[in-house]
Amino acid sequence: MKTKITLLLAFFFIGLNFGFAQQDEECMTKLSIFHEYVKAKNYDAAYEPWMAVRNKCPKFNNAIYVDGEKILDDKIEKASGADKVAYINDLLKLWEQKAEHFSSKTPKGKYAAQAAQLMYDNKTELGKSTEELYNAFDAAYQSDKATFTNPKSLYTYFSLMVDLYDAGKKPAADLFNKYDDVVEKVEDEVKSFSEKLNKLIEKEDAEVALTKKEGQYKKYYESYLKAYDQISGSIDGKLGDRANCENLIPLYRKDFEENRSNAVWLQRAAGKMSQKECTDDPLFFELVNAYHNISPSANSAYYLGLLKDKEGKTNEAIGFFEQAIGLETDSFKKSKLYYRIATKLKARGSYGKARGYYRQALALNPSNGRPYIAIAAMYAASANNCGDSNFDKRAVYWLAAKEAQRAASVDPTLSKAASQSVENYKAKAPQKSEIFSSGRAGETIKIGCWIGSSVTVPSI
Repeated sequence: MKTKITLLLAFFFIGLNFGFAQQDEECMTKLSIFHEYVKAKNYDAAYEPWMAVRNKCPKFNNAIYVDGEKILDDKIEKASGADKVAYINDLLKLWEQKAEHFSSKTPKGKYAAQAAQLMYDNKTELGKSTEELYNAFDAAYQSDKATFTNPKSLYTYFSLMVDLYDAGKKPAADLFNKYDDVVEKVEDEVKSFSEKLNKLIEKEDAEVALTKKEGQYKKYYESYLKAYDQISGSIDGKLGDRANCENLIPLYRKDFEENRSNAVWLQRAAGKMSQKECTDDPLFFELVNAYHNISPSANSAYYLGLLKDKEGKTNEAIGFFEQAIGLETDSFKKSKLYYRIATKLKARGSYGKARGYYRQALALNPSNGRPYIAIAAMYAASANNCGDSNFDKRAVYWLAAKEAQRAASVDPTLSKAASQSVENYKAKAPQKSEIFSSGRAGETIKIGCWIGSSVTVPSI
């Protein structure tokens, strides 16, 4: 009977792809016991058999480390004082052991960042300094940037750099370089998740139902995009006025000659000055031209467009913007260019042209709801000018609400704000009593001016 039970357990775990490294009867039995306890969230009962397997058969099964993390997380949450410190250090040790015995399942950047975050979250108990914590995150980032992707850890990493800068322990150049490093990393991750989400949105737009697995993936992608959107704002907030023109210009001026042939440095410097509205300074002109001369690119052409725009040379600016789009080969980055150019046109009041660029941005990145929000805002701003009667003018708000609703449905980072915009626009459109008294329910209204569209009056 004992042999039969052992065989059944073996088949059970093989079926779950646990992949045994050796056939040890005692370890197999205790693995089954602690795994069942973990599934039931009875971590205290799981601790003893788990430790027995961990110590005797460390290579036996990856479940030792997957379940062990849950067991020690529970211990850390419940403990205090020296006991808590001991469990924290044991969890750090557990990840090291996992890397030793199951290296293919332990990405360096991911787990090193995880360890650094654990130390940061418990810095008081562990007595860790800001320098020690920053160095831990930096080592994780430098060792394996590709798998250092956790949004919270990326923010913590940059936040520690700011703290060191404020304490006079890091120079401004290091601060701005690290900002660029982290922002570019976040953008890479946003691009990756957006491209995956776009495929599912395109499938839904084609009125093809997502499978259950695809629906789960969609929620997963959306959750990460929300997290990256949140930390992007937090990163900019943490940097704050430290990156103002008064600090940037003398820094970049000092280092310009040394980096005149460094395309990455020039691109970052020009990008930061553009972002912080330092484009009136002559240094911006020098940076952009030097960058464009050694490495003509979408970015350099875009910055030249900004210069022409500043000079009031609209047609030349548009020419450089179009050149930027033509030079960009990456669809995600090209979408961002279309959006940035559209936003410039919108600010100038060129709504028709702006909408065209916004639509191009959406075609390349349909999960970005910001173009929809911008188009809705342009419609709303034009309501008083696009219609013969008060009813027709206010009907424009239905068009605005439709665009905002689309943003809410495709972009997880805008769902709440976009939904509020929908309600705001609907409140400004003709209400049920007005539709009833006008007798126009179900009628199609043609909207003139630059909008050139139509809207159907809701039925009541």
